[in-house]
Amino acid sequence: MLGIKSLGKLSIVASLFCSTLTSSAIASELLKTLTVTGNGLEKIPSTMAQVELGVEIQGKTATEVQQEVAQRTAAVVEILQDKDVEQLQTTGVQLNPTYDRVDPRSNQRVLVGYIGTNTVSFQVTTEQVGKMLDGAVNAGATRVNGVNFTATPEALFTAKKEALRQASINAQERADVVLESLDLTAKEIVKIEVDAARIRSPQPLAREQFAVADSAIATPVIPGEQTVQAEVTLQISY
Repeated sequence: MLGIKSLGKLSIVASLFCSTLTSSAIASELLKTLTVTGNGLEKIPSTMAQVELGVEIQGKTATEVQQEVAQRTAAVVEILQDKDVEQLQTTGVQLNPTYDRVDPRSNQRVLVGYIGTNTVSFQVTTEQVGKMLDGAVNAGATRVNGVNFTATPEALFTAKKEALRQASINAQERADVVLESLDLTAKEIVKIEVDAARIRSPQPLAREQFAVADSAIATPVIPGEQTVQAEVTLQISY
């Protein structure tokens, strides 16, 4: 006959054995999952343009340069305000000396003048950007640093949702193809991972791509499309 102590040991061993079997069964069940990633892509037109332009003047004295920059910038800003552009703001003001060469007698650089710049940025619809650039140049702007195209926040928000919806459907379709091919049946989605939607803007227009246009012809600007991409990863048990 087994003693009480022996029975107790057997009970503990049996409990541990059952626990091990249960853990193994759970682990085995968890391993039976399929992980798939779906992609979604939505393209929308770029309807807004972020423009940076300004005035750059070179002269012999700092006062002369600064006054000329201020006068021209005021004229440019007035034109932009009259056109009701959005988010108009100053992005840079500089006044720097310019040197020609090193004086061999003093071994110091020779000051020949000053360069002053004042740049502003603003947002405008893509339909207006060409005429706006020409108007600013006619008013006194001497440099266009660049133009970046984008869609409205509302359009981007809608595009993000659509890209995520497409990615979710794409992931589910991929899982269905794999499971059906292997004669397996999907049970449930046990995990979902959503990658933040990525936005790829059209190539911005650089400063060197602009030239002063004929006053009768607006500078042509083609904004292109903005691409929104999203990824959704599903872990499905079977």
